[in-house]
Amino acid sequence: MKTVVIDPITRLEGHGKISIFLDDQGNVENAYLQIPELRGFERFCQGRRAEDMPQITSRICGVCPVAHHMASTKALDDAFNVEPSSAAKKIRELMYCGYIIYDHILHFYFLGGPDFVVGPEAPPEKRNIFGVIEKAGVEVGKEVIKHRAYGQKITAIIGGKATHPVCGLPGGVSKPISEEERREIERMVESCVDFAKFSLKLFDEIVLNNKSYVDMILSDPFTLKTYNMGLVDEKNRVNFYDGMTRVTDQNGEEFLKFSGREYGEHVAEHVEEWSYVKFPYLKKVGWKGFTDGKSSGIYRVGPLGRLNAAEGMATPLADKEYKRFYETLGGKPVNSTLAFHWARLIELLYASERALELVKDPEITSSKIRNPVGEPGEGVGVVEAARGTLIHHYKLDKDGLVEKANLIVATTNNAGAINMSIRDAAKGVIKKGVVSDGLLNKVEMAFRAYDPCFACASHTLPGGLALKVDVYDSNRNLLKSVERL
Repeated sequence: MKTVVIDPITRLEGHGKISIFLDDQGNVENAYLQIPELRGFERFCQGRRAEDMPQITSRICGVCPVAHHMASTKALDDAFNVEPSSAAKKIRELMYCGYIIYDHILHFYFLGGPDFVVGPEAPPEKRNIFGVIEKAGVEVGKEVIKHRAYGQKITAIIGGKATHPVCGLPGGVSKPISEEERREIERMVESCVDFAKFSLKLFDEIVLNNKSYVDMILSDPFTLKTYNMGLVDEKNRVNFYDGMTRVTDQNGEEFLKFSGREYGEHVAEHVEEWSYVKFPYLKKVGWKGFTDGKSSGIYRVGPLGRLNAAEGMATPLADKEYKRFYETLGGKPVNSTLAFHWARLIELLYASERALELVKDPEITSSKIRNPVGEPGEGVGVVEAARGTLIHHYKLDKDGLVEKANLIVATTNNAGAINMSIRDAAKGVIKKGVVSDGLLNKVEMAFRAYDPCFACASHTLPGGLALKVDVYDSNRNLLKSVERL
């Protein structure tokens, strides 16, 4: 048996490697995404003061800090039995929209999008933001940088820092928004709405108008029929900041709907000896291994999971794009892994529109930004990180110190699906032992679509580079190892 190893895998956050095992005919027998670094943040949190948790957990990742900060803050709301003021909720959600804006722009233009804009088999040195600028034009590159900076500026104005915010407090936020700040944010998000519309138009022109790309998106190697999960509002529309967690099945029908406090009744985590990342699954269905279909409890989160789990978007332009998404790709649900990219751009438009609604709300500049807290206890906070459903669960002692913490991050929720997507893509593109850089990049596209954050899902103690792919023959001899720095 031959084995191909991709180490490091590229254009993702964190560390990992892919091992692809070939049979005697040179076809793929199996493939694994291995995360060899220890994940230890729950242990780091024990004994810490509860009010420090939003700052501590935001350091889990420099890409996902707002999500962890807000999930942690919401967990403290619950643990201290306090409902934040209406103004505080709106300020939090506005900051969260800024985070979604800059994070989705980062992934589409810097990490995942180059595979389409430049081409999946283009030279590696071209599959990056510089290749995108070369293909789409310098002016497009300037707009990308400007609007990603706008998202970070919104986070900095509200959160105190662009990367590791410090505004979240149990019961509210640390400071109000001034009228001057409100006007600045309004100017930026108006521009973000236009940029989101431009990005969707670019996706139309480069991807949807290219039959070979559409065929690849809809092909069997990039299709996975799992359950889908995401937060929804009272009308079952996508919501990043708050709501009930909704799970739909492979036919798009509602399967489960539960509050944050109830997550432990519905979600369990499976462990494999070859990875430090756990594999969540739906308890009601059970763990049936790395397989899809109704009999397998594996589910997907993130942009595609959220759209599939919802019944629409809560803003008009995004909802129009939501409907077009399903009309174009054959109806609901869409099970095509590479459709994550289109779903992500629809969410970029939604976040921009929603931010504009919030910043025009008269209450956004209110000084009533915090309510008094109660006695410490146990709390759960759930938000939709850019990559999917994020859960923080804390148990506090009588002095407000953390006795126990459990974090289920978005990439962990997607771990089972990511492994299956890599395996199926490898089986689809590698035939008779023919292994090229372009083919291996198509395998990487299967995980890159999820925008995985292994910095959140696992943590390296000594540090290291991103990822690697190994290919082994039928006798377990290393055939090829691909490393990209």
